[in-house]
Amino acid sequence: MRGDILKITVDKFTFLVPAGLFYSEAGVWVKLEGNRARLGLTDFAQQSSGDAAFANVKPVGTSLQLGDEFADIETVKVNVSFPSPLRGTIAEVNSSLAEAAEVLNQDPYGTGWVAVVELSDWESDRVHLLDAQAYLALVKNQAEAEMKK
Repeated sequence: MRGDILKITVDKFTFLVPAGLFYSEAGVWVKLEGNRARLGLTDFAQQSSGDAAFANVKPVGTSLQLGDEFADIETVKVNVSFPSPLRGTIAEVNSSLAEAAEVLNQDPYGTGWVAVVELSDWESDRVHLLDAQAYLALVKNQAEAEMKK
């Protein structure tokens, strides 16, 4: 992972948000790669969910609409479904997650990527995504709200 990394600390938790990626409000990062996009879970999403025990990703060839579940993660704390921030078709799945779901926690922006999607309409879908600064502000608000519970 190259580029600037924004970070915010709330209480004793530090969350990393790489610049140059796009983000959904649900905690999915998007890295544009030509006519495809690599998807993964943000540092905030993985820390909030807990240690990943199992990761289930929809298979290659699955057609996605905005909001369709593309992955669900089972942790010691919760089961979390992640909605697709893009329309397209799953072209690749990170097969290492089947044997080692913990890579989602260890390297969320690197080897812990989840899927690659062949994009249907990037220009339309992009308007629903946040840049790093906007996602950092969202993380700050969500983390502070969690601390008050």
